[in-house]
Amino acid sequence: MRVRTTLAVGSLLLLTGCGAADMTKQASPYANAQGSRTVTLSVQSWVGAQANVAVAQYLLEHELDYRVDTVQVDEVPAWDALSQGRVDALLEDWGHPEQEQRYVEDKKTITGAGDLGVTGHIGWFVPTYFAKQHPDVTDWRNLDKYAAQLKTAESGGKGQLLDGSPSYVTNDKALVQNLKLDYQVVFAGSEAAQITQIKQFAKEKKPFLTYWYTPQWLFEKVPMTEVKLPAYKDGCDADPAKVACAYPRTPLQKYLNADFAKEGGKAAAFLKKFQWKTEYQNDVSLMIAEQKLSPQEAAEKWVDGHESVWRAWLS
Repeated sequence: MRVRTTLAVGSLLLLTGCGAADMTKQASPYANAQGSRTVTLSVQSWVGAQANVAVAQYLLEHELDYRVDTVQVDEVPAWDALSQGRVDALLEDWGHPEQEQRYVEDKKTITGAGDLGVTGHIGWFVPTYFAKQHPDVTDWRNLDKYAAQLKTAESGGKGQLLDGSPSYVTNDKALVQNLKLDYQVVFAGSEAAQITQIKQFAKEKKPFLTYWYTPQWLFEKVPMTEVKLPAYKDGCDADPAKVACAYPRTPLQKYLNADFAKEGGKAAAFLKKFQWKTEYQNDVSLMIAEQKLSPQEAAEKWVDGHESVWRAWLS
């Protein structure tokens, strides 16, 4: 579900490929290219999605001899691009039931490609050092008690709830309103900007409350503890304006353009079988975001050490 979570620091936004492009301006020259050994992968701006694409691209190019293009598209527009054949595959979706109904069930222009193997969860988090000092902050009913400590210049006298990009899957404005909390949602603008802010707070040992998600490599650098929101129940988030419950745990899904799924040969078969563990995604994400390897370098390093994992995707 994340409108994920549109995360990225400048460098992380510079996705690579044989022709990285901005899908808001143009289509990939390789997308939906009938009969050619080319594949176009949609890349979301958060680093976990970049890790998926980096490894898939590396194997498609080096093991299956495809030419791969990557294009960065926000979460919802990615469904339109996939339906229209402007991209061939989307490797990490956090749950968009309206788009799934429209394109998979009704128009049948998109087909499911199975689980990524990673379960995503969005929540509200505070730094663990603050949670240890104030254990009751991890219950949403006590958040107002700490609003004054969590306010910033951007939150207008209220406590700050730091979000990433408005394009991510987020119920936070509705949650703040419906739970009657004395907080203001403040958007950092991207995952990268949000990470920068979180790291700065942590460096100064300041308290903060943030929208965040798992899996995410940052937990290894800045330990955070989840705030318990009202328990999630099926349907409690059906009306976006009335949401007053926690986010669900979402098995992340892959999707293919329907024509590509039928005619994409070994590439389509490979992408359907592509499935890995959270720890693998975090390993590659950490190499890209923290160790500053390029996506290709990170993918090559992971591939070199995990042949027994990826070889099964090619069979």
